[in-house]
Amino acid sequence: MKNRVLIAGLFHETHTFLDGTTSLSDFQILRGEEMLRCEGDSSPLGGVLACAREFGWEVMPTVDYRAQPSAIVEDAVIEAFLSDLTAHATPHLERGVDAIYLVLHGAMTSQSLQDVEGEVLQQLRFLPGLANVPLFGVFDLHANFTPRMAALSHCLVSYRKNPHTDGREAACIAAQYLQKALTTGILPKQQCLVTPLMWPPTGTATANDPMLTLESMAREIEARPGITSVSVVAGFSFADTEHTGVSFVASGTDEVEASNDLQQLADKAQELRELGNVTDPPLAEVMSKLPSFTSGLTVLVEPSDNIGGGAPGDGTGLLRALIEYEVANSAICIADALAVVKARAAGIGSTVTLSIGGKGSRLDSGPVDLEIEVISLSGGCFELEDKQSHLASMCGDRFDMGPSAVVRHAGITILLTCIKTPPFDLGQWRSQGIEPTKLSVIAVKAAVAHRRAYDPIAARMFWVDTPGPCSSNLKTLPYKHIRRPIYPLDS
Repeated sequence: MKNRVLIAGLFHETHTFLDGTTSLSDFQILRGEEMLRCEGDSSPLGGVLACAREFGWEVMPTVDYRAQPSAIVEDAVIEAFLSDLTAHATPHLERGVDAIYLVLHGAMTSQSLQDVEGEVLQQLRFLPGLANVPLFGVFDLHANFTPRMAALSHCLVSYRKNPHTDGREAACIAAQYLQKALTTGILPKQQCLVTPLMWPPTGTATANDPMLTLESMAREIEARPGITSVSVVAGFSFADTEHTGVSFVASGTDEVEASNDLQQLADKAQELRELGNVTDPPLAEVMSKLPSFTSGLTVLVEPSDNIGGGAPGDGTGLLRALIEYEVANSAICIADALAVVKARAAGIGSTVTLSIGGKGSRLDSGPVDLEIEVISLSGGCFELEDKQSHLASMCGDRFDMGPSAVVRHAGITILLTCIKTPPFDLGQWRSQGIEPTKLSVIAVKAAVAHRRAYDPIAARMFWVDTPGPCSSNLKTLPYKHIRRPIYPLDS
């Protein structure tokens, strides 16, 4: 008899310091059989569905909600998700469920709930017949993992890499652990340790310390008897919750050993804590260096407007700098639907003055009025060149930027999109007729996840400090709910 596995997904990284809210209309929703369309694509959901076929599971699809990182989520979204989940799970419950598999982010916060994923797990356990069934799943390395999440599940596996090139792979690892549990009847127990540490996204790349050492330790621990899975959870520092920060999660049959291992990881994180507190140099300091580079691509990275961290992607800090320093053969992408509408109305070849960017955050200096030439117009949908990229873990094989326009001002190419687009795939540029390797300077709104795409083509890369909601200097953020003391806010 096939094992019957209930599958659901809830994916949102919530930036609680952003203006406004994230509503139901901001989510892409798949219900019931619609979820099965993802089988074989590059997303974590696509990965677990492929594994389900390999293992011979009878998949019981329920609902999948996902949205780009953005402001605090309206309570109505959580209510709608739980209602959908219950409605689609109920027919399966009548037949019996052998296990649950969840595709989560782990850093979702709503108007009333700091720990949305913990609440979802609790509500699942309340459903008839689901109180004790195996519950496995996958989650993002930038989750703010809670003890409640650990207690209500058996084995949740995080991505192991940042940039997140292994979202699908991590989902399959978790599926393999579930298959083993279903085959042997032996269920691991899970526990977590939340540390008094918090790092900005710029300090959480797994190619560098502290994450490099911590991930290496975790893989060594996983090889020991009695340990199923160990996750190094970097946390999402732009969420103001009690459990925001670095944590470690272990699942296995040897609870004492797992507890000791978690403490070893926490001790090492404390030892390396300063390496994770990565801040950015002043913009003027970096811009003054550009004239000395006569060949190769320079990538300017703007973490304060990090789209992958929830920022609006319309910050004007770097755009203003490109204009001020007259950086020719440069390019930047700005999310600005109003500017796109006006560019499209003017038409290709037209010269028109646009008010660009500066509309999404009160921390920005405001729009920049520029006289531009409209170079091209498009629908904005592109296929990812890299099916293992961070972007693939969010959207699968394709991304829709919405109606888009390429405009130019004094040697600066500006890609205007209606939908903010994380700069994690070079198909974003090439789909618009722009070859990134032929540019002298590209400005990207990211922290770390862009590196898989840009490292191979960049001669040099500089991070810069500009105004914006995703500043790497965490001491500038008005935390109210986070536990204290915590590094680097407190000594």
